[in-house]
Amino acid sequence: MKNMRDIAGMRGRRGNRVTTIRAVLCAAAVAMLILPLHARGDGVDLDSASAVKLKQIMQGEHRTQKSRDRDVYRHPLETLMWFGLREEMTIVEIFPGGGWYTALLAPFVREKGHYYGAGFDRESSVDFFRKAVKRLDDKLAADPARYDKVIITELAPPHKTAIAPPASADMVLTFRNVHNWMAGGYEDGVFAAMYAALKPGGVLGLVEHRGDPSVPQDAKAKSGYVNEDAVIAMAQRAGFKLLGRSEINANAKDSKDYPKGVWTLPPTLGDATQSSDRYLAIGESDRMTLKFIKPRH
Repeated sequence: MKNMRDIAGMRGRRGNRVTTIRAVLCAAAVAMLILPLHARGDGVDLDSASAVKLKQIMQGEHRTQKSRDRDVYRHPLETLMWFGLREEMTIVEIFPGGGWYTALLAPFVREKGHYYGAGFDRESSVDFFRKAVKRLDDKLAADPARYDKVIITELAPPHKTAIAPPASADMVLTFRNVHNWMAGGYEDGVFAAMYAALKPGGVLGLVEHRGDPSVPQDAKAKSGYVNEDAVIAMAQRAGFKLLGRSEINANAKDSKDYPKGVWTLPPTLGDATQSSDRYLAIGESDRMTLKFIKPRH
C-alpha cells in the first residue's frame, strides 16, 4: 500500500547503505544534543514540569534506537508542548501505526489522563491494516507497565468513526496521515470524527507533509504532500478554527519533487537504490504543524 508507507516505517536495509544510514543519523542526533532544547520550540516552555516528564519518557529504555533516531526530525518534545499537551488530558491519537508516538503519549498520560489509539479496522479486507493492528496489539501487550491503560478504538469512515466517547477528548493528535485519508477519499469523515470526539474548547494538533503551494493540490495526494491551505480548508469544513501555525517541523532542504514522492526521503527511502546519501542529507520531509480548536458554542 504505497500511501501507507509513512505508517509502515523504514524497512530493514543491508550492506553499506545501512552503515551510511546509521552514520548520518548518529551525526544528526549529536547535532540535536549540542543545540540546547530551550533554544527551540516556538516560544513554548521546554523546562516546564510537563516538558521534563516528556524528556524522561523520551529517554526511556522502552524506545529503540531506531525510534530515537527519528527525534531529530520529528521534534516530539517541541511539537507536543506547542500543542499544549498536559498529563491530565484525555487524548486521542489517529492511526498510531507502529506506536512511535504511542510510546511517548501513553506513558505521559497514564496516571492522570487517558490515551485512545484510533487504529485501523480490525475486520478490514486489507492485509496491511490487519497486520498493523496485530503489531500494535503485540507492542502494547508486551509492556503492560506502560500500556495497560491504553484504549484502542477503530477508525474506518463512514462505518466506524467512534474514536472516543462524544465530546470526551481534550486533544486529538494526528501525524502524517492526511494524505492517506485523501487517498482513500474519506478525509472529511476523519475530520468529522475528530471534531465529534473533542470537547468544546478541545485542541486538534496536526502534522503533515507540506506541499509546494505553487503546485495545484492533487485530490488523492499521490505524492504524499498536501498543501497547507488545503488542510486548513478540510478542518474548517468540519467546524474547526485555526489557532496557530508552527515551523517546528519545517525542512527547507525538502524540494518536494521526487520521483517516488515523499517516500523517497527517510525513513522509507523508496528510491534508495539511487542517491540514498543525497536523500539522507535532506532528512525527513518539510512538515506543516497546525493547531485547531473546536469552538465553544
